[in-house]
Amino acid sequence: MSKKLLLLSLTFSLLSFSCLWGQQSRWQQWVSYQMEIELDVATHQMQAVQNLRYANHSPDTLTRVFYHLYYNAFQPGSMMDLRLQNIPDPDGRAKGKIPKLTAGEMGWHKIHALLQDGDSTRYEVAGTILEVELAKPLLPGDTCLLEMKYSSQVPVTIRRTGRDNAEGIAYTMSQWYPKMCEYDLEGWHANPYIGGEFYGVWGNFDVKIRLDANYMVGGSGYLQNPQEVGHGYELPGQKTMKPVDGKYTWHFIAENVHDFAWAADPDYVHDRMQVPDGPELHFIYQPGKGEENWKKLQGETVKCFQIAMARFGPYPFEQFTVIQGGDGGMEYPMATIITGNRNFHSLVGVMVHEVLHSWYYLLLGTNESRYAWMDEGFTIYADDIIMDSLFQGRSLNPHSRAYSSYDILVNANRNEPASLPADFFQTSFAYSVSSYYKGCILLHQMSSIVGQECLDRSLIRYYKEWAYRHPEPRDFKRIVEKESGLELDWYFDHWINSTNVIDYAVESVTKKGKKTEVQLKNYGTMPMPIDLTVILDEGEKRQYHIPLRMMRGAKKADKWLGQFEVLEDWPWTHPVYVLELDVPLRKIKKIEIDASLRTADINRKNNVYPQSPEKNPFDKNRKN
Repeated sequence: MSKKLLLLSLTFSLLSFSCLWGQQSRWQQWVSYQMEIELDVATHQMQAVQNLRYANHSPDTLTRVFYHLYYNAFQPGSMMDLRLQNIPDPDGRAKGKIPKLTAGEMGWHKIHALLQDGDSTRYEVAGTILEVELAKPLLPGDTCLLEMKYSSQVPVTIRRTGRDNAEGIAYTMSQWYPKMCEYDLEGWHANPYIGGEFYGVWGNFDVKIRLDANYMVGGSGYLQNPQEVGHGYELPGQKTMKPVDGKYTWHFIAENVHDFAWAADPDYVHDRMQVPDGPELHFIYQPGKGEENWKKLQGETVKCFQIAMARFGPYPFEQFTVIQGGDGGMEYPMATIITGNRNFHSLVGVMVHEVLHSWYYLLLGTNESRYAWMDEGFTIYADDIIMDSLFQGRSLNPHSRAYSSYDILVNANRNEPASLPADFFQTSFAYSVSSYYKGCILLHQMSSIVGQECLDRSLIRYYKEWAYRHPEPRDFKRIVEKESGLELDWYFDHWINSTNVIDYAVESVTKKGKKTEVQLKNYGTMPMPIDLTVILDEGEKRQYHIPLRMMRGAKKADKWLGQFEVLEDWPWTHPVYVLELDVPLRKIKKIEIDASLRTADINRKNNVYPQSPEKNPFDKNRKN
């Protein structure tokens, strides 16, 4: 074990101990998997043994446990199948495919035996969940060994996992094993799999994978036997061992993670590149079509890690692997699996997004099924910043894609609260915008409330205080409140828990002696503090900030505004706010609400005085 991994392990052990004894309300369960699987590439079936050490850090006595059986979703009549048939806008990658699966193309898990500390358990398969009645209750603070023998059939690739994907990758092995469901303060989270988000138990994985020797394997964790399997993993001068019975056994270990994924193909090639003061990167992909882009991608991945580590916190593992496979892009601990036959910008884009999930998925292990916006939204926010930097966009608002998508959703009357569980949105469109883009906007828009500098500090503090834990919305909110000194309940209540919208206007501008009276009006249903820019005819720019009274303060700095004056609070109950500018009306060239474009105002045309017939490019998706 490396010094870095030993430090991580000790840190997490101390964290688990303090959670158990010092803070009963925020305990975490712990798992340790040992898995040995053999994959028959002719039948696409696996025979496997899984020994799972489960630690009950909760104050509760457990009489049952639950496992995810993801492969069972890929059967005609499954919940995923019916969801795809009945939602008005199903995922195009999976639409109509599951009912057509033949017996040899379906996915399944068959449990042959399950023992608890040597005693038989009673269990039942209910779709994608294995319900287990323990042989004896698991008391608080106790551990047990769950020994399982099972077999599985790898489905053809439909969504995320499977064999023979559209680009010819033989095996994308994600959501591939019986995985313990999470048990936390709110109880069990045995959610059926219909193609949505995930939530996992922190732990260690010791995985041995045996398959034909001509296949190269890449995945989560550190390969323990590179000299045995070769394929570019062996060190210079090492001699690869001969396969036994035409097969190699690949042995991986991953520690302090909450999932494990891998992929295999006989045509893979393997490149490496080192991030200065960061992880070693592995790139596993098919040669030929797209190879030039995969070579160019490697340098961009190094830059991505350098920016992310400086901006969002250190990447604590010594390795990360980018693998061609799957049906798009998907994040896993210490690895991502992405489709590779893309143009260069798209390839970099999917890599950046999945790499950023190493922060807002792997390290900050939020319950994605419950709070998808904390996972996908925070990742999109970071993704936009890094893509803007890599391609030198230097945009005024690098998150404009998120705002435009939100506008379309609102104008289509499909807006739903982002706080809905991921599986329960009425449309895929509403889920995507709410989880990816409203979560992104939450952060960028927050910078207008607390200041960009404060938000940046908050994200680093969030990482430091909540890495290797399961943070919830209140945990992030409290971080920002502590950094800013402001109250932010109202912001999360409106933006995440409702469909209220923002619409502020420069209602009137009138002469008042040698001064100018400006009336601002709130036409929306969500209150927000206001940044107001006044430009004089000489070119002088004056910046003002109007906080909400219920914030109990105002931001102290904001690089987007520079110097600004804080004006009197605006009580949210008052639809109109009046201020006097100590400048005559004739000298005013322009007055604008939110000139930095950080507020998701649904009608920006009334944000400006005088109103211009010219169309703001930011308004291209808004209706009048």
